[in-house]
Amino acid sequence: MTLRTSPSATPALLAIAHGSRDARHAATVEALVARARRARPGVRVEAAYLDHCGARVPEALAGLAADGVREAVAVPLLLSSAYHAKHDVPAMLAEGRQLRLDVRSAAPLGPHPLLVAAMERRLREAGVRPGDKSCGVVLASAGSTDAQANAALHDLARNWRRSGWGSVVTAYASAVRPEVAEAVRGLRRTGFARVAVASYMLAPGRLPDRIVRQAREAGADVVAGTVGDTPEAAALALARYDEALRPALERSA
Repeated sequence: MTLRTSPSATPALLAIAHGSRDARHAATVEALVARARRARPGVRVEAAYLDHCGARVPEALAGLAADGVREAVAVPLLLSSAYHAKHDVPAMLAEGRQLRLDVRSAAPLGPHPLLVAAMERRLREAGVRPGDKSCGVVLASAGSTDAQANAALHDLARNWRRSGWGSVVTAYASAVRPEVAEAVRGLRRTGFARVAVASYMLAPGRLPDRIVRQAREAGADVVAGTVGDTPEAAALALARYDEALRPALERSA
């Protein structure tokens, strides 16, 4: 449900998700947006989607403008700086200029340590103690042909491994290898008696389901849920909002 408020001098936060035909995706995004809204009651927080479900970005921008909003910060609920963050989001936000709506673009959510904390929350919920040296972890993402995005995920895995896990390796649901099943079997061959799969995905959908299916088929002991509606993800969305506004606030100080 979209919250309508009167116009405010405080910029709105437009949380932009990928979108999916799977109803669980929008439900998760809306729950996350509601959590951010509760955490920052003075800010109008709305959800928009690149495709498939709910209000698409141009529709959401038009809705804000129609309600008298003149400034907004777009926060991509994307976990990497790949194609959607670099191309789709800027192209859609350009439509805001025609509406006399000043839209700043924030950095995408990931990679970020708060997302690691969210994945550890999901692993803990699934019965795995974070930092268990006897456990190998597969950090499973959607996958991208963007080399920078993949390199950033490798860096995230390397840094996460330093927190105590026996191993953390990357795997992908599409575009590049290794696939999740390959990574699970690889950790088994390395000698890990317990293998857990952490889903570096925001919300359920086709690719997250593929991660789960491959993990189970390969015999993973634990398959954690998506990052989803967590305190960490909501805090990160608000942090990206604040980061985008900071230069303007510093100029006016």
